[in-house]
Amino acid sequence: MDINGLLLVDKPNGMTSHDVIDILRAKLNIKKIGHAGTLDPEATGLLLVLISKAATKKASSFSGLDKTYEVRLTLGVKTDTADHTGKIITEKKVAGYSKKQIDEAFEQFQGETQQVPPMVSAKKVGGKKLYELARKGISIERQPQKIIISSLHISKIDLPHIYFTLLCSKGTYVRTLCEEIGEVLGCGAYMNGLRRLGVGDYIVTEAIKVENIKQCKAAQILSRLIKI
Repeated sequence: MDINGLLLVDKPNGMTSHDVIDILRAKLNIKKIGHAGTLDPEATGLLLVLISKAATKKASSFSGLDKTYEVRLTLGVKTDTADHTGKIITEKKVAGYSKKQIDEAFEQFQGETQQVPPMVSAKKVGGKKLYELARKGISIERQPQKIIISSLHISKIDLPHIYFTLLCSKGTYVRTLCEEIGEVLGCGAYMNGLRRLGVGDYIVTEAIKVENIKQCKAAQILSRLIKI
């Protein structure tokens, strides 16, 4: 069997993207395995895993693809990480926002816009990952980056929670988007749940779960490789 290709993995909550790689390396006895786009430990969903030296060299062609996410936003609270893992900075009572008010706030972020990478991101500035600096209590100036939000659809409003799906370009930080929506509404907000549904044309419903990887034989896993 030609061990070279792309494996779609459904990452669970509480596991890093590198944890998934370590599990596959041990299971397949292959060292050269990488991924094309990190998912935070608390995020779930589609992780593109590249298996073989030849495949990992193509990582950049996959990491640049648009991403689709399912998001839960919580209004009324702002944290220092813009998600549920951070320390609470401010709390405000959530007013009885109308659907129209919420829709108008979301509409402001559709299309091409600028976004400042958060200090808790893996983006490198001066050779250092921002989250590494943040852990040391260091905050530095970051330049706004161009992003494109192609689709922003609210699926459910159950205040203080808002559920929505998002199709966005590379470099979009969903936690920052949630925080910015909270600022527009005037009450603050944070990202309270994130699931990656798709990367380009690849979808999570076609991915193998990590729990199944642990139970399957190596040959069964390798049979799912997509040629690239």
